[in-house]
Amino acid sequence: MVRKGVGADARGTKMNAAIGIDVSKARLDCALVELGRDKPRWEKQVARTPAGVAQLLAKTPAGVPWVMEPTGRYSQEVALLAAEHGQQVLLALTKPARQVLNGLSHASGRTDRTDGIGLGRYALFAHLRDYPLKSEVMDELDQAISARASLAAALSRLRAQQRDLPRAARRYDRAIAALESELEELDRELAGRVRSEPDLATARELDRVPGIGAVVALAVANRLEEKQFDHPDQFVAYCGWHLTFKDSGQKQGRRKLSKHGDGELRRLLYLAAMANLHCKESPFKDQYHRELAKPGMTTTGALCAVARNLARVCWSIHRHGTSYDPQRVNRQPGSGPPAAEKGGTAS
Repeated sequence: MVRKGVGADARGTKMNAAIGIDVSKARLDCALVELGRDKPRWEKQVARTPAGVAQLLAKTPAGVPWVMEPTGRYSQEVALLAAEHGQQVLLALTKPARQVLNGLSHASGRTDRTDGIGLGRYALFAHLRDYPLKSEVMDELDQAISARASLAAALSRLRAQQRDLPRAARRYDRAIAALESELEELDRELAGRVRSEPDLATARELDRVPGIGAVVALAVANRLEEKQFDHPDQFVAYCGWHLTFKDSGQKQGRRKLSKHGDGELRRLLYLAAMANLHCKESPFKDQYHRELAKPGMTTTGALCAVARNLARVCWSIHRHGTSYDPQRVNRQPGSGPPAAEKGGTAS
């Protein structure tokens, strides 16, 4: 949420100027915005390349931070290049930044140029963290997880086509077998990296949560580190697990999942919820049966409720740097200080 007053970075340093950067695949739309000045000091468009970043660095006044939204690999590469030259980059969380950008450009519409200006203005009136930089290990594993998602989607499509074309079904056998083998090998590799890599402590802890597993643990840990959600409900919404509805007067609208946000993460957490049904002891399995006992509840609805809870537990473990504790799984957020402050564990 935007706060009134002069903006500050993660260390509480007051800012009188900031460079907002809208990152796209090919270019960076940049604007130097100053407190008390209606128009940007300057605007610049550079290529999203090492040479383009070098041009922007040369034009950046000393002590003025850059501000970017987390746009995945594109903004991460820019932040890493900036860090190599000692340039501070601040993180504009997507949802509050979007609200500000929509408000600033409601009359004339939004473009990459206006978003660059808006991000600079947003930074002057908000408290922003430093942009989180991925280690080489996490970047490599993040790309491996993306590749796995593509392979899994291709396998699902081939299986569906094989069912729909029974007289040509055998034509798919070798392709399906090859994809299955590749996925099994990739899963073994990812599980081994979770056990052995020093940088993956959070993923190892998430792997202890029933149903999660190494692949889901890596995907969740990466997104939590990249996006830095302030509240578990933000992470739930990012995964598309929050409920949407429209009530009017005495009429109550239908409750349904938004399905906005990261579809692959939503799929993985749903599979993790299903995996809990096969666990001998799991608080999430118990939750599933409690949800299913509610009037009108379907199996899908109960699994979605479990997936939401899994997302909250993962957020808490990452946020507080604590351990999985099955006794705290069903504790409501905000019901007490996190166990990290008391030297214990967190759900």
